[in-house]
Amino acid sequence: MRNVLDRLKYNGLFVKMFIIMVVSIVAVSITTTWMTINISGRVFMETFSITNSKITTQIRSGMDSFNYSIVLTSNKIAQSGVIKQFLTEGSGDSSSMASSYFQMGQQMNRIRSSVDAYDIGITVTGVNGRRYSTDRSYWPVPDDALGNHPITKRALAEPRKLMYSYDDAETSGIPGIDPTIIASKALVDRSGVVYGMMYFAVREPYFARFYDSNTSLGNDVAILDKRGTIVSSNRNDWLGQRSPELLHDAEAIEENNLDYKNANIMGKDHLLLSEQIVGLDLYMVNVIDKKEVLGQLTDTKQIALVVMAIVIVAVIIVFLISRRMTKSLTRLVKQISTISKYEFDRHVKVDGSYETRQLGLAFNAMMDELNDYVGKLVETQKQQRNAELEALQQQINPHFLYNTLASVKFMVQQGNKEKAAETINALISLLQNAIGNVSEMITVQQELDNMKNYVFINQVRYGERIRVSYFIAPDCLDYRIPKLMIQPFIENAFFHAFNEKSEGYIYIMVAQEGSSLVCEVVDNGDGMNINGGIPKQVSKRQLFSGIGVRNVNDRIKLLFGEEYGLTITSEIREGTRVKIRIPLLKPNNGPNF
Repeated sequence: MRNVLDRLKYNGLFVKMFIIMVVSIVAVSITTTWMTINISGRVFMETFSITNSKITTQIRSGMDSFNYSIVLTSNKIAQSGVIKQFLTEGSGDSSSMASSYFQMGQQMNRIRSSVDAYDIGITVTGVNGRRYSTDRSYWPVPDDALGNHPITKRALAEPRKLMYSYDDAETSGIPGIDPTIIASKALVDRSGVVYGMMYFAVREPYFARFYDSNTSLGNDVAILDKRGTIVSSNRNDWLGQRSPELLHDAEAIEENNLDYKNANIMGKDHLLLSEQIVGLDLYMVNVIDKKEVLGQLTDTKQIALVVMAIVIVAVIIVFLISRRMTKSLTRLVKQISTISKYEFDRHVKVDGSYETRQLGLAFNAMMDELNDYVGKLVETQKQQRNAELEALQQQINPHFLYNTLASVKFMVQQGNKEKAAETINALISLLQNAIGNVSEMITVQQELDNMKNYVFINQVRYGERIRVSYFIAPDCLDYRIPKLMIQPFIENAFFHAFNEKSEGYIYIMVAQEGSSLVCEVVDNGDGMNINGGIPKQVSKRQLFSGIGVRNVNDRIKLLFGEEYGLTITSEIREGTRVKIRIPLLKPNNGPNF
């Protein structure tokens, strides 16, 4: 029994072809009269089923790619701190405004690369009344009308959903707007507060390119949204029209899993084939005019006779040829099925007919290319990891240097040369460790020296109202840690923790805990609301480096794994505790970075 099942398994192609041919012959013989009467409808169904399948495949592929680019770009916009600051900050002087718009333009130019393959205009607006557009000609809605626009209201009703809508001069009542498809989504922060909107505008004729080449006379396409509005169609007279009946038919096809549905539209009999495009939350409806298409068919009786003859001859020919061809195909399939999932260097034996040999050669070539690709992919991932680590390296903020040197200049002018010399020495040591030392990993002792220099410089600049104490276990001084791992939290404590309190203290503790090295930064400052996450603070102060709290956590996880990282606990007016956990790394006893 097992052998029989195996033979059926590997000879499935021939068995299926044989059964289909036999059933076809019997069906043709029994239903000759019925086919003579109904041949036109049958040919119609078969022809347009194939056409619809082609249209569906092409449209879905194109639209899924298009929607993925929109989703990717919207995620980048939502995650951009520069954009959020631009849309939420208050108005300032002309210099700060120009800088803000410049940074916004730079950020949007980088983000827009995700949709460069498509003709799309991007617009973002904020709660502070600001608006930025890559090209207003795509959707020239005035600023004062955008907030009350129906598309904006629908997006705000479902702020976490990307929605596609249709707009033109007649729909919006705003002159000068050509038929346009708008993808809209609210910008929401972590607490659920909406701080802006983003719109992706695509001119409808450009959107119609996804399917326009697959339409013909009597074979039309309509793209409907969930409200029944036709947002795109090869029929210009359908654009922007509400068609609840067409939407109902599309929903019925989807809900009942129908291949097609007969419907009366505008007084004519039509055949409807529908497909839901889930990513865009739209329905694609293929509207086929039966009368128009069937009118192209003539002499159904003669067609029936010809089809019968062709079927009979085809069954005989296919039976003889397929039996011979499927032998080599069966052997090829059996070899392929026995290849393990990761045996990319294993080849199949090439024999049989020309087609089978070509398949075997193509499969072997594919396995070779796949093997090469996997090797290159592994190497690329290694390079990408190094690039990500390098991107997380600190970048010294020039304003930190300017302000420090300005303080030194002031001390020199005041005659306090010794303090000025100490400050310069601290700055030199800090820069040597941050820039001159190219190693990603340093010892706890080196990090301690960096912290002391950084704290000294800040106390010179801002006074000693914030006191810093160090509690470092002597046996931990030689352990290695990522460079500037602790310093960003001292920055946060200096510039965020003591806005309400006039003075306080910061404790820095390093000790061994089991097989881990634990570093803690504790302050008795203002505290903050954590809500179970890691805050991503944004400050207008010019800090020493570009490493943020979240970057430190991501950097640790990237280096050592998900079981390591940082935890933050804080209470309002009680202070904040940052606890960093990494593995114990002795010198020359860990990964090379």
